[in-house]
Amino acid sequence: MKSFSTIIKSDYLQRTRSYAFLITLCASLAISYTFVPEPNANYSTIRIADHIGYYNSAWFGYVTAIMTSIFLSLIGFYLVNSSIKTDINTKVGQIIATTRINNFKYLFSKVISNFLVLLTILLAVFTMSILLFFLYNDGFPFEPFQFIKPYILITIPSLFLISVLAIVFEVFLGKYSVAQNVGFFFIFSSLLVFSPKTENEFSLDIFGSKIVMHQLEESVREITNTDKITDLSIGYVIGNFEKTNKFEFNGVDFPLSFIISRFLWIGLGVLIIFLISGFFHRFDIKEGISVKKITSINTQPTLVKDINVSSLPKTKINYNIFPLLKTEFLLLFRKGKKWLWILNIIGMILLGILPIKIAHQMVLPVLWFLQVNWLSGLTTKEVTHNVHYFAFASYKPLSRMLTSQLIAGFVLMLFLALPLLIRLLFVLNFTAVLSIVIGGMFIVLFAATLGILTKGKKLFEVLFFMMTYAVLNGISFFDYFGGLLHNSYYIFRLLCCILVLGVLSFIVRKIDIKKM
Repeated sequence: MKSFSTIIKSDYLQRTRSYAFLITLCASLAISYTFVPEPNANYSTIRIADHIGYYNSAWFGYVTAIMTSIFLSLIGFYLVNSSIKTDINTKVGQIIATTRINNFKYLFSKVISNFLVLLTILLAVFTMSILLFFLYNDGFPFEPFQFIKPYILITIPSLFLISVLAIVFEVFLGKYSVAQNVGFFFIFSSLLVFSPKTENEFSLDIFGSKIVMHQLEESVREITNTDKITDLSIGYVIGNFEKTNKFEFNGVDFPLSFIISRFLWIGLGVLIIFLISGFFHRFDIKEGISVKKITSINTQPTLVKDINVSSLPKTKINYNIFPLLKTEFLLLFRKGKKWLWILNIIGMILLGILPIKIAHQMVLPVLWFLQVNWLSGLTTKEVTHNVHYFAFASYKPLSRMLTSQLIAGFVLMLFLALPLLIRLLFVLNFTAVLSIVIGGMFIVLFAATLGILTKGKKLFEVLFFMMTYAVLNGISFFDYFGGLLHNSYYIFRLLCCILVLGVLSFIVRKIDIKKM
């Protein structure tokens, strides 16, 4: 039991003390600040037709619990899905493998550690929601139970299942980080569109938000005296606030079957970990190093003749950037599995045959998201493989090495978008072409800058997933490639972001080089 708790404690402290966690925590607090709009804001997060609730304890508690359940489930997987991989890279796993702790206890300790990391962020968001209630409330009294109840029944079980899912993916897809990222993207999207209709079906909702949504719709139907299906939206909806009507929401009386189901989901997570523990490799991993057999050994002494140095060919020093650029291209194209290029080719074909609007708005962001593993390692691979001391000591590491990395990433993104770019040029839509080109520059610089700042891949993977999911749901604020409608200042704002990211990446990398 001592070793079990020690693994949990050490793993939790290691991750919560990292820069990626601190930045993610700050980003989570900033985003949670927008879960309940201020009274004069021009957007809404949960809206039923033209109705929103009065800012009482129930509305604050349930809205923030639902938004947190979806938001933290969305980013939580990418934040915690490398705990086993970290033990492999740091060689701690080999030490653990020699101890008496069995596979189930080890994997379950990782689940608990993942859950505690997400719970730490949840606690910060929960505190933020209470503070916002006292700032925004419409004169209603503070009722702690209306805050605690939805978080316990809705958010906490969801985060526990995400913690379990991260371990399941690591056990079966530990070597395929791209498959983990893409697989979770589609699983998350499928779970979110699940639409239960009956009380028993609400128990199948992993996120636990559908039953609250149903109750909100029923409340509005009673107010408006209509049986029509109300238009309920979850997310950031801009505008139409002058026509908003308010109603009093007093929480949900959860049926017993739903309450039991939330604890059964937790029990199912524990059972899944027990079942997959037999498939865990326990750090018995083949390194894949092939050793060639020596067929014959020459035991005769080798005579070394005098070497005439003047007859040797002279070395040529080449400070050109093109050899580095070629190397970066090869690293990008050869990294990962061949099946990913099959998906890339399929995506490029879809960009060429589907209607331009669908190809631009839906296919392009998904195709670019498939490159998340390559982009996240663009400026972090030197640190990951512990060769940054050598790389940073090279000739002009900023103007040659970093520039070649950025150019290689940018050309890769444009190559993937090439079928769509050609079609847009044929229809003379130069604005869309410029938006895609600038979008490719932005996402490459975004990946490079976050990699340089955090020395890791996690933060970019989390934010890139959030951006992709938001764009696919029509939230124009996160559109970086011009797929949605924008005003005339859109390209100018993107160019400003590119300039800031470019300057920041070079400044921070220069500081890192001086520290070597």
